[in-house]
Amino acid sequence: MLRRTLLLGLCRGPLGRGLGTHRGGSILGKVEGRGGYRGSWMAPSSSSVTFRTQDPAHDVKTVGRLGGGDRDGKMSEIKKKIQSILPGGDWNPLYDTSYLPPESSDVVIVGGGVLGLSVAYWLKKLEKPRGAIRVLVVERDHTYSRASTVLSVGGIRQQFSVPENVQLSLFSVDFLRNINEYLAVADDPPLDIQFNPSGYLLLASEKGAAIMENNVKEGAKVCLMSPEQLRNKFPWINTEGVALASYGMEHEGWFDPWCLLQGLRRKVQSMGVLFCRGEVTRFVSSSNLMKTASGEEVNLKRIHEVHVKIDQSLEYQPVECAIVINAAGAWSGQVAELAGIGKGPPGTLQGTKLPVELRKRYVYLWHCPQGPGLETPFVIDPSGTYFRREGLGHNYLGGCSPTEEEEPDPGNLEVDHDFFQDRVWPPLAQRVPAFETLKVRSAWAGYYDYNTFDQNGVVGPHPLVINMYFATGFSGHGLQQAPAVGRAVAEMVLEGHFQTINLSSFLFSRFYSGEKVQEHNII
Repeated sequence: MLRRTLLLGLCRGPLGRGLGTHRGGSILGKVEGRGGYRGSWMAPSSSSVTFRTQDPAHDVKTVGRLGGGDRDGKMSEIKKKIQSILPGGDWNPLYDTSYLPPESSDVVIVGGGVLGLSVAYWLKKLEKPRGAIRVLVVERDHTYSRASTVLSVGGIRQQFSVPENVQLSLFSVDFLRNINEYLAVADDPPLDIQFNPSGYLLLASEKGAAIMENNVKEGAKVCLMSPEQLRNKFPWINTEGVALASYGMEHEGWFDPWCLLQGLRRKVQSMGVLFCRGEVTRFVSSSNLMKTASGEEVNLKRIHEVHVKIDQSLEYQPVECAIVINAAGAWSGQVAELAGIGKGPPGTLQGTKLPVELRKRYVYLWHCPQGPGLETPFVIDPSGTYFRREGLGHNYLGGCSPTEEEEPDPGNLEVDHDFFQDRVWPPLAQRVPAFETLKVRSAWAGYYDYNTFDQNGVVGPHPLVINMYFATGFSGHGLQQAPAVGRAVAEMVLEGHFQTINLSSFLFSRFYSGEKVQEHNII
């Protein structure tokens, strides 16, 4: 599949990168004389040598014979003169262009969070032969200060109503438990993912009890508990309003998202994946008008070039490519629009947008000396409020997703502390009476890549922009499913179909057909 795409997309191979190929690159040494211009530092026996700088007033010129043993001394003297003009250390005839992306890459991944890095990892892991695929990851936030990955609470669970979500999380928890078998790097210390297998505890009201019973899927080891059983297991819970509880017996809990992110990044760099700090601003593509079996005309597009705007610069670099992976998280809808997705007549496949948008969510950290102890699971109340233990010092993380009417402005990451007082604290204190005396210590906000269609992931190729693949739209559970999703996308790119887990129901085409993947357990 990839080989065919490469043949259709671009002619690969080392592109001859001469002096001054990149913007910002320049030739400081120029040789003139009877022998004409030569792209070499070997001057003819009688010549004038001019070394150009950015300021003509500082050009260094020497005229005369540079032959024989005299040449080395003259060249050394000229280098010293240039060093006195140029700042920095050792003399280098070229400007630094190491910050620029390569001129070509087989695969360009837009987004360097855990989903993008997981795709990069599995592409390199599954490639045959080794080193066959050049992969470039473009990430605009190199500090990851706004990344959904590091601002999440790091939970992982199998308690989903959709079987594919259960399978994705089961694969991912095995990856996390054996992370050093996957992501070990020679001579680097092992990763400590700090996996805490305390499980998830989902509480249901009378209205939600029947749905909870039906949500127990094959593969997820779950124990259903009555209110009485719940009180016996967790005496600190007030069971008023609870008709049924679902407790994950294994493969559930939470882990350190930053460790997973840094572990993936370290590993893929050791595998030869390239990184660029910048923002994708444009796609250059070709198109072909074709007719479907029903006679409908469709416009098939293929991306040939990605324009990357360099960080803190007006400069951009075009990168030729065969495959583009849209793993831009909360911004993936905007990236899809750059490729022309959704810019057709309404009601048509060409006019179907990627329904993923930015949604802001708050996380609060509080302290409560009388709060639940070390056995505390990740608790999800019928009200939508959730909390888990954080560390060993009676600290807790938690929050609540707002209603559609309460959705905050996603234009910034400021925290609304009144939201905790009005919407989070009351149900917390009602469910766990000890939380009446809690004290909030800190809070932050992060982003969901919220799929407004059905709150489930989008995985695989676009039907019309045939070399753009998606790994986005997970609406809050992308982190926990990233290891499995990365493999699924890599399989689709390399083999043309899903192999490990069939995610056909997560394809983009469902937005056009209107076939929702209905997941009841969205937090």
